[in-house]
Formats: sequence, C-alpha cells, structure tokens
Amino acid sequence: MKIATWNINGVKARIESLCQWLQDSQPDIVCLQEIKSVDEGFPRLEIEALGYHVETHGQKGFNGVALLSKMKPDEVNRGLPGDDTDEQARFIEGVFSVEGGVLRVCSLYLPNGNPSDDPVKYPYKLRWMARLEAFARDRMALEEPLILAGDYNVIPEPFDCRDPKQWENDALFLPQTRAAFRRLENLGFIDAVRATTDDAKLYSFWDYQAGAWQKNNGIRIDHLMLSPEASDRLRSTSIEKHVRAWEKPSDHVPVTGIFGF
Repeated sequence: MKIATWNINGVKARIESLCQWLQDSQPDIVCLQEIKSVDEGFPRLEIEALGYHVETHGQKGFNGVALLSKMKPDEVNRGLPGDDTDEQARFIEGVFSVEGGVLRVCSLYLPNGNPSDDPVKYPYKLRWMARLEAFARDRMALEEPLILAGDYNVIPEPFDCRDPKQWENDALFLPQTRAAFRRLENLGFIDAVRATTDDAKLYSFWDYQAGAWQKNNGIRIDHLMLSPEASDRLRSTSIEKHVRAWEKPSDHVPVTGIFGF
C-alpha cells in the first residue's frame, strides 16, 4: 500500500497536476494539505473519476485538508481535539479496514507560526503541537497502525535544510518547535523518511523566491510519522521531487511510503 502526503497549495489551481500525479504515482491513500477550498467547492468529480474516494475538511481561501483513498474509510473525524474555539481547518482522520485490523491515517497542516515574535501566531503553533501530542498519545494506546502525515512546518534537524543559518530565527526551526516535534517522537513515533535513509539534502519544500528550486535551497518539513505498528509495515519511502519541476507547481512535493498492509 502506498500512502502519500502533499501540500498542494491550492487544489483548484493545481487540479491538473494532481490528477496527473495520481495517475502516474498510483497512491492508495493521499493526505492533502492547504487545499484552500470549502468542502462543496472541492473538485471531487475529477478525482473520483480516477477511482478515489474524497473526504475534505475545508475552509474558504486558506488552510484545509483532505483524504483521497482507493478504499472508502469506515470512519472520518474532522478537527484536532483539544480546543473547541479553533476554527482553522487543519486536521482530518480516516479509519480504514486492512488485513489484520484497522489503519488510521491523519492529514495534518501544522501552523507555520511566523513571524516567530508574533504574540498570536507562534503561541498558536506551540499550542497546536501540544494538542497533536495529546491526540497522538491517546491514539497510541489503541496499539493500532497510525500514520500522522502532513505539512508539519517543522525542520527537525540542521541537515534537513540547505542552510541552517538562514532558518535559525524562523518558527519552523526554533528550539521550542523542534523540542515539541521530539516530544512526538518520544511517544514512539518514527519519522518514515529518516527510518529509511540518512542522506542529507533531502527536501520537500522549495520557496518560489530567489531561485530556491534551481539552487536546491530547500527544507524537509513534510513528514510521515508512524506508530510502532505502522513502522513495522514500512518498506520504503520516496520524495517525489520531480513534481516540483512541473508547470504551475506547488512549493511542496509529495512524500510517500510503501507499507505492507
């Protein structure tokens, strides 16, 4: 089973690329972020025509997440628990029947948090990460395969970016951000890409500005985080960076894992 995460950066603007990638890559489950669409405006017909079931948690103009899957989920939960006042659409969970039990897959779009000295944005990022940790701890108690896939807006280690000095004051790389990410790992979650390779210069995001793509000045912020039960099934990973060179690309590329489900 192939499971992917991709910050599409506007699904309507990139529907042709999305459909082309779905046909080329043939993922079984796709976690999309930043769809920038309300649920009723999502271009589901084009995707359903390719054999995918569509579940969305959207909002107008920004944010928004979705699950595309070749199998229909048994259950769908929208919104990250822990704050009933949070209206930002950043989290959706699907529960799927697989051989031997169930598989839980979450698509998440963690807040950016910049500027890091903003009295609202960065504290919101840290609170969101604390809520994700609490959710993950609860789900881990089920002892089921769980994949937390998405745009984390976290650069875990210095070698996950081309130039650490460029990012040292950025909300994606601050010590508090990376410590919150490590707390998730300390629950027992495995970074799928780093479980399969130690290679440096593996990036999933290149800014549109300053020729970042041409210079390979990227960062790795899109992650598949796996519970022990999911990591046991991991076979391989891939960052499908060729998609960044397509016409009208997202600034992110798909990150995929092959699992023995």
